[in-house]
Amino acid sequence: MTEYSIPISVRWADLDPNLHVRHSVYYDFGAQVRTYFLSENGVTPLVMIQNNFGPVLFREEAVFKREIRFGDQLLINIKLLKLKRDFSRYSILHELVKDDGKVCATIVVDGAWMDTKIRKLITPPAIATNMIDVMPKAENFEWMD
Repeated sequence: MTEYSIPISVRWADLDPNLHVRHSVYYDFGAQVRTYFLSENGVTPLVMIQNNFGPVLFREEAVFKREIRFGDQLLINIKLLKLKRDFSRYSILHELVKDDGKVCATIVVDGAWMDTKIRKLITPPAIATNMIDVMPKAENFEWMD
């Protein structure tokens, strides 16, 4: 897969007193696109429950480049930045792009997979590795040691 993105609608509730998107909403947008990607590629909440695993984040960082206001048309994409060869840890880049093609924010998350019964980090099951394998790769994608 070369690209994965979803349209984002800015709601009135997403705004702060300055009438632009509140900082914490960017992270919600990132979670939304990741969840859609997982589900559309077979890793639904039900599959994770049935197989006792799920993603966990260690770091989430946003860089704000341009203001986003109510009514702006946005696409948010995801790209794999880094991956351990056993698929157990990853970094994902998200770009929020206005309809004029300008990137208005980036989000980077570092994460891993957890066994939800024993509450320990794991190498994910095949259904998750298959999903990760089809995730679009960033131009500067690299394997982690």
